[in-house]
Amino acid sequence: MNKVILMGRLTRDPETRYTQTNNTLVSSFSLAVNRRFARQGEERQADFINVVAWSKTGEFCSKYFKKGQQVGIIGRIQTRTWDDDQGTKHYVTEVIAEEAYFADSKRDGEAGGVAFENTFGNTAPGNMGADFEMSSSDDLPF
Repeated sequence: MNKVILMGRLTRDPETRYTQTNNTLVSSFSLAVNRRFARQGEERQADFINVVAWSKTGEFCSKYFKKGQQVGIIGRIQTRTWDDDQGTKHYVTEVIAEEAYFADSKRDGEAGGVAFENTFGNTAPGNMGADFEMSSSDDLPF
């Protein structure tokens, strides 16, 4: 099973582009993810993880995510290689985002003038299907 769950802060605003072949949106960004433990007397370290989000998830990330914001990502690890113009082989490992969430609290997450509550673990607006409809509170069973 290839499943990754990350929570970290964006190191830069997402970069968005479109593929040449079928004009599909792809958004890429990097997350600074704190390591769980720090050695005594040392500062806590972070890993910088590259993330790629495609289509609707990429559109959501490019529209709402900003540098410094804390986000949650669920996805999978992917490795790929390519040869550059000089014939040098390059290797890259990245996370392909399948789900993206806000992880800042409402008062901390005022990025871009829009505040959101902590929604990690709930469906983010960018992941709702076209047939998604909000139900009124009268429809809820509790």
